[in-house]
Amino acid sequence: MPHTFPHGTIGTPFIELQSVDSTNNYARQLLQGNGLTNRAGGRTGEPVFTGHGTAVFAHEQTHGKGQRGKAWLSDTGSNIALSIILNTSGLLLSRQFQLSACVATATYDLFSRYAGDETSIKWPNDLYWRDRKAGGILIETIVTSGQDGIPDSARWAWAIAGIGININQTVFDPALPNPVSLKQITGKDFDPVDLAKELCDALQQKFTLLLTEGFEKIYQQYLLHLYCRDQMVKLKKDNRVFEATIKTVLPNGKLVIAHAVEEEVDFGEVEWLIK
Repeated sequence: MPHTFPHGTIGTPFIELQSVDSTNNYARQLLQGNGLTNRAGGRTGEPVFTGHGTAVFAHEQTHGKGQRGKAWLSDTGSNIALSIILNTSGLLLSRQFQLSACVATATYDLFSRYAGDETSIKWPNDLYWRDRKAGGILIETIVTSGQDGIPDSARWAWAIAGIGININQTVFDPALPNPVSLKQITGKDFDPVDLAKELCDALQQKFTLLLTEGFEKIYQQYLLHLYCRDQMVKLKKDNRVFEATIKTVLPNGKLVIAHAVEEEVDFGEVEWLIK
């Protein structure tokens, strides 16, 4: 089925904020305030909001969002806190993992360019270096209501891809089990804004690939760089802690693990217990 190719380039406009509660919240407010299809002027001093491709970068987030309702903590001015508005009308709502993998591989492309081949993607879409977390992704979906009230005709209209990456921060909250930053890896300082714009370029390439050629190349790259593939890890499901081997991730996003038996688990069903 041919995909609808959205107008606009990812990272244009690039809205840079000194402080905001959450870049995902800000991006959602842009969509809600300007309508889902119409152009509208930005606030004073801001670029015009054009929908698809709009990127929101913040030097400080006071209430950054992580996965499963967790907070994303980040030092002011040190890291990437970026949300990108994507027109997903050309994608199937039932295949949301394809977009997740698309964003994850783009993030991998950027980070590995500087941190090297010890970079990996931890299922479903965390950015890792060795056994340490360098970044995370939170994708929020916006769905239009079904035509004439028919639920099956609901359409995936937009996604907001929130991306946080540790860049220059070297001191972290002790409650975080295993953080790492690009500066800790390389010993160098970086400009988070410049890297965020590079990330937009990387995502533009991956998103174009997804729409024009489909999921296969992105999926194979995702599997190639999957954290702990074919290795034994410790997991927690409900109140049960157990060891299992990470086998693969299916195209629908389910993680395949093997212990006494092989099983498939959805995101949120198991928790990684990182050593």
